[in-house]
Amino acid sequence: MQEIGKTLIIFGLILIGVGVLLTFFNKIPLLGKLPGDILIQKKNFTFYFPFMTSILISVVLSLLFWLWSRR
Repeated sequence: MQEIGKTLIIFGLILIGVGVLLTFFNKIPLLGKLPGDILIQKKNFTFYFPFMTSILISVVLSLLFWLWSRR
């Protein structure tokens, strides 16, 4: 039961971290404005897909989880 409790605490901290990042996402320079992010603007339509930002976040999270698993 203690392992489940520790796991829930870790997931809770991760969710808090993601919530803080989403709150201050606009204030992080370059994040969401990288070359390779797709932005299509028409008269009454805007489509935005942060392709390179998603790849960057994925690489950083993969590296962090890999380092954490080696511990």
